[in-house]
Amino acid sequence: MVLPLSAGNDTLKYMAELLSNTALIAAIAGLVSAQLLKPLISIVTGNGFSLNLFITTGGMPSSHTSAVVALTTSVAMTEGLGSSLFAICVIISLIIMNDATNVRLETGKQAKLLNEWSEIFAMRESGISPQNLKTMIGHSATQVLAGLILGTIVGFAVTTWLS
Repeated sequence: MVLPLSAGNDTLKYMAELLSNTALIAAIAGLVSAQLLKPLISIVTGNGFSLNLFITTGGMPSSHTSAVVALTTSVAMTEGLGSSLFAICVIISLIIMNDATNVRLETGKQAKLLNEWSEIFAMRESGISPQNLKTMIGHSATQVLAGLILGTIVGFAVTTWLS
């Protein structure tokens, strides 16, 4: 099916609009910068290098926090602190940071315990292999604080650079 020329122009217009969305670019930059830092921080702290850290959740710094705080910072700078959009971003950021340090962190602790039980059960029963659940799910308060600081810096830098 051949699309009319105007549909192509609309597509280009939408792409240009999307690529000029400063808040979106700031959020993506916050997420990517945190994910890129995770393996480097792992090396510095003596835990070695792992490619998996580029794509995994959990760890230092919190990429979810960095993304939402970069978004919130960008919205604050472009829309103002009194805007409804800024208020929405703040509330979503707080929910995500709370979830990372409470709900997901506790889920990781439970997964660790279940993994230990699974190994014990597998040792007692022949023919059963332990099932390991992912334990690095949530974040410590320090990891979320690092994500908050990184997100603020990235959001400020991207918004200043693109404005």
